[in-house]
Amino acid sequence: MTAVPAPPVRMLGDRVLLTTDGEDGERRSGSGIVIPATASMGRRLAWGTVVAVGPNVRHVVRGDRVLYDPEDRAEVELDSRTFVLLRERDLHAVSQVPRSDEPTGLYL
Repeated sequence: MTAVPAPPVRMLGDRVLLTTDGEDGERRSGSGIVIPATASMGRRLAWGTVVAVGPNVRHVVRGDRVLYDPEDRAEVELDSRTFVLLRERDLHAVSQVPRSDEPTGLYL
């Protein structure tokens, strides 16, 4: 993943600014089947990358990959790029990369 330069804006309160580059369009299922962007599905959450956070944001930092509902978003254009603006409470999850020193679990 390429690093996204910080946009020329200072976030206020509990606001989070995300980029969704590369998240739109077709995707692949776990078995490799291509699913077109026009495929009709139920309510589907989306992933985005945090590019800026306000001073009252406590659980995410710049560079985190987060899960959010695309229907609850506001879009803003800065420097000819489209970003998503959300409150921190509208985020559903933060992607966590597994650590290499974690045990694999209990085997019976």
